[in-house]
Amino acid sequence: MIYIDRVYGPTEIDEPVLLALMQTAALQRIRGVLQHGITGLIGITDQTSRFDHSMGAMILVKRAGSPVEEQIAALLHDVSHTAFSHVIDYVFDSHDSQSYHDEHKEAFVAGTDIPATLARFGYDWHDVMDGEKFPLLEQPSPRLCADRLDYFLRDAMPLQLATAVDIAMVLENLIVVDGRFAANSLAVAQWLGYTFMKADDASWANFNEVGLYELTARAIKRGFHAGAISQDDIWGTDVPLWEKLHAHPDPDLRAQLALITPETTFVRDEETPTFLVSTKLRAIDPDLLVDGELRPLSSIDPDFAQHRQEYLTRKAGKWPMRVVR
Repeated sequence: MIYIDRVYGPTEIDEPVLLALMQTAALQRIRGVLQHGITGLIGITDQTSRFDHSMGAMILVKRAGSPVEEQIAALLHDVSHTAFSHVIDYVFDSHDSQSYHDEHKEAFVAGTDIPATLARFGYDWHDVMDGEKFPLLEQPSPRLCADRLDYFLRDAMPLQLATAVDIAMVLENLIVVDGRFAANSLAVAQWLGYTFMKADDASWANFNEVGLYELTARAIKRGFHAGAISQDDIWGTDVPLWEKLHAHPDPDLRAQLALITPETTFVRDEETPTFLVSTKLRAIDPDLLVDGELRPLSSIDPDFAQHRQEYLTRKAGKWPMRVVR
């Protein structure tokens, strides 16, 4: 088939195992799970799905010449995301690692149609669960990898941080060295490093968006307590969970839900915060090929190194947030 992606354009997918996986109920479910959770659902951020991102990560590793097994791992790497994506990390107090979906991945996948689908093509599903086995797909932070590259490129245009020309420039100047993604020019490495931090500040670790994640997490916790929802509901999709929460008459739940709107804002208030909350910070340090050796941008550009450290220091810790209507 020819798959049309809004970032990468048309890509031919002819591996039978990939085509079969795309049609599984497990992969189709994450069409209804938005990357940005609540802010995507209420119209603050772009409505990119986990399926869109999973396809994008797969396309990136495929274009880089990865074996089929790594393409499978890329396609499946986010299949265990719950409804509302990383909002659930706030529910279960893993704000900083945001790894709830990874921690429950094997248990979740075991109960889906993925193991049987892979077995039909001679693959053991256990072999593709650990993304760290696949260096193009996953790298330790702050290196480049297909996962980070795709969600960044996918968000950069809606956030008005990049043009189609910028994205084409990045894709043309990505290289693979020692099984890892790197930039082949200083300008591209700098653009990636600085713009990635802008995206983090504008969305992934944005003050207002983090506040809305925390409010939604509190509503979900209240929903559990009031019997509006069960654990099973979080393994579904966004809209049904949202509707179940709103359908319940519990007054405390309804009061929480009323705050979750685009009009709600937050201020930093050390004295009378509504809550203290931290979040995962994302700031890559792209590798650059210099004299045949991979070196992180921070080791070449001291201004970038200082800017990155100042950004991480400024955003670190728990933020005292007061809700403003």
